[in-house]
Amino acid sequence: MQKFVQHSGVVVPLDRANVDTDMIIPKQFLKSIKRSGFGPNLFDEYRYLDEGEVGQDCSMRPLNTEFVLNQPRYKSCSILLARENFGCGSSREHAPWALDDFGIKVIIASSYAEIFYNNCLKNGLLPIVFQGEQLDKLFEEVEKEEGYQLTIDLENQQIIKPGGEQLDFEIDTFSKHCLLHGLDDISLTLQYSEAIKSYEARREQEAPWLFEEKK
Repeated sequence: MQKFVQHSGVVVPLDRANVDTDMIIPKQFLKSIKRSGFGPNLFDEYRYLDEGEVGQDCSMRPLNTEFVLNQPRYKSCSILLARENFGCGSSREHAPWALDDFGIKVIIASSYAEIFYNNCLKNGLLPIVFQGEQLDKLFEEVEKEEGYQLTIDLENQQIIKPGGEQLDFEIDTFSKHCLLHGLDDISLTLQYSEAIKSYEARREQEAPWLFEEKK
């Protein structure tokens, strides 16, 4: 996955609590195991007035103009502002895939479902926990100012507002390391490829019958 060091982008406010993974990407779109192509169906039931189907040309579908992602001021958004328990429901990894494919790189919410939170980190998205009055203030500022942008500095664990104000956030050391260096589970394993090869060679000497080809 790509390294995440710093990101600046337009913020879109989704002022709803308990947004589950079926709302993020509905179940009918889960047939594919590719990580791309889910962006047009992100928040499908919110974004469109009809029922979405697999393979449908979304450019021809009627839009729900009241939904934030369909409003012109948020067209280029890449930071999602949300409320508590974001990503609850089933544990589908397609949810962070859809967010990423749409262009969302950072989520700021007061809390997350644990599995969704971990799935985001493993797919290069940064979920930030931000609560209380500071989160409410962010919602207010985004609503007031069109094109409102934030800069997320992962190295220093700071959210930098348009006027330069810096807000600190927490993230565990291991997740931070993986994001900064672009390491997913496979990449972490491959760091030990030489040790794995050495172990396999030793095992083949110790127990050659395990490596015999089946006739």
